[in-house]
Amino acid sequence: MSAPSDHPLETAILGGGCFWCLEAVFQELAAVRSVTSGYCGGNVAAPSYEAVCDGGTGHAEVVKIAFDPAALPFATLLDVFFAIHDPTTPNRQGNDVGTQYRSAIFCQSETQRDAALAAAARAEAHWGRPVVTEIVGPVPAHPFWPAEDYHRDYFRLHGHQPYCAFVVAPKVVKARQAFAHLLAR
Repeated sequence: MSAPSDHPLETAILGGGCFWCLEAVFQELAAVRSVTSGYCGGNVAAPSYEAVCDGGTGHAEVVKIAFDPAALPFATLLDVFFAIHDPTTPNRQGNDVGTQYRSAIFCQSETQRDAALAAAARAEAHWGRPVVTEIVGPVPAHPFWPAEDYHRDYFRLHGHQPYCAFVVAPKVVKARQAFAHLLAR
């Protein structure tokens, strides 16, 4: 993540499978100021990781991203998002299965919603299959709940673990190759 700028930051809340994968990729983008793993879209206040994993809360694993839209437009952020996960599989990413792993964009404004719909159309053309990404909002009725502290910087701290090595690392490598021009130097 790069140094702060004078530009006002924008917030994005995205779900694309395991939040460790999304966090690891978005932390590397130059215009991203912070990435926080958490939960959104459910029906229980302050859910725990265990409750979300059990599937009964209705939450998706998400990341909340604070970014500089002057340096990284929301549409470009969404292009990265759609490139690093499969938005055509409902309620799963690879071996991670359940509604908590659904593809979702929790729009913070009508402008974000319009950009999300356009990005989903681009992704559908790219993937050649229907995109099932849930595009929600803008609705303040779906609060973001930060994940427990041990989820922060998970890939950076635990990159040697098998899940990180076999699931997270390939997504990071893919993003580095496809979006090298957006990376922090």
